[in-house]
Amino acid sequence: MRRSAVRHTRVALSGAAVLGLALSATACGGDVSAGGGKKELNGQTVTVAGVWTGVEQRNFKQVLDAFSEKTGAKVVFSSTGDNVSTVVGSQIEGGNAPDVVMVPQVGVLQQFARKGWLAPLSPEISAAAKTNFAKVWKDYGTVDKTYYGLYFKASHKSTVWYSPEAFQQAGVEPAKTYKELLASGRTLSDSGVPAFSVAGEAGWPLTDWFENVYLSQAGQENYDKLAAHEIPWTHPTVVKALTTLGKLFGDKNLVAGGGSGALRTDFPESVQQVFGPEPKAGMVYEGDFVSALVTDELHKQVGKDAKFFPFPSVDGGKAPVVSGGDAAVVLKTGKNKKAGMELVKYLASPEAASVWAKAGGYISPNKKVPASAYHDEVTRDAAKSLTDAGNSVRFDMSDQAPAAFGGTQGAGEWKLLQDFLRDPSDPKGTADKLEAAAAKAYGK
Repeated sequence: MRRSAVRHTRVALSGAAVLGLALSATACGGDVSAGGGKKELNGQTVTVAGVWTGVEQRNFKQVLDAFSEKTGAKVVFSSTGDNVSTVVGSQIEGGNAPDVVMVPQVGVLQQFARKGWLAPLSPEISAAAKTNFAKVWKDYGTVDKTYYGLYFKASHKSTVWYSPEAFQQAGVEPAKTYKELLASGRTLSDSGVPAFSVAGEAGWPLTDWFENVYLSQAGQENYDKLAAHEIPWTHPTVVKALTTLGKLFGDKNLVAGGGSGALRTDFPESVQQVFGPEPKAGMVYEGDFVSALVTDELHKQVGKDAKFFPFPSVDGGKAPVVSGGDAAVVLKTGKNKKAGMELVKYLASPEAASVWAKAGGYISPNKKVPASAYHDEVTRDAAKSLTDAGNSVRFDMSDQAPAAFGGTQGAGEWKLLQDFLRDPSDPKGTADKLEAAAAKAYGK
């Protein structure tokens, strides 16, 4: 999620009607809870900030409504837009900090923690995280051995979405290896439809392409080292991954419109090119959040008109499972820190996750969420794939980087991978440029 410029799901869903910047979720049914006792937060207000707009904001409001019903608290949500770090920083300086922030990337969470803005999460939340989540999710919410961030929403970014109709007409099946993926793509192209619609108008989908290839080909240990900049971007594994990715990016039969066309295609358009009324490609790679766009914007049926298969293994490596996510943190300077902590405790529960799961366009890293809670079978499969991966899940690498390198439109990794999409003939030269940008951003 996501970055200080453009966030995956934010871009995908911003075309939906945007609600106001403040949404109130008020308690229903008076002062008495369903169990007969007085609601513990009756009359209190909790303020929440996050990047969500449109469909995502509406669905998160349902979760906040459920919390209000349960506790009696009034919850006010405000959208920060994509620049969550800047907006929240300004609110803190102005003495108007929210109680809870849904932080869309590891790098921002670490930044907030090291600036002293965050309150450590309570022992109850820590215990719930230990019980309900794989350890890797708690690790990503921990900074300098202190637990600050509860991951409430996840994205499964190792899903290749395809048109069953296009596959049937071309006589191809979902690929299990990258080599098969390229072969199937060429068969699709021969049948009259390019293999992939690639969203190159923003850099973030290209970072996701790279991360899946790199995780499978180079392995988890190298992925972790590169994410922490413990090995340089000039490392042979990086050059190899770029070379592998270049075989797809550089083939005009595989990319709809070629590199130049892809650079003019934003994320919603890339999905529309596969599942819209006039298909221009057979597949689009991106996260599980594709399903929300297919359902809410294109009014197609996920599981029938749109299906996915796992991103295939590369050169004999393990099939990758790359994820992103939004973590709930409590600000020290919020006006109602105690109620904010109660909200985060609620978000750690399967009950809270199930509310959004039923609304659709969502998966939870919480392994205790029942499969029956999910909106459709395809989303159920994506959620199971994510939770079954356990500690082998790796968080989006660019979301772990300083924003100057991994999260800024027209700069750093985003721009350099766009340049590579335009001309993938020099993987080593691209690696050199990536390392120069990374070294500057990491201060090395």
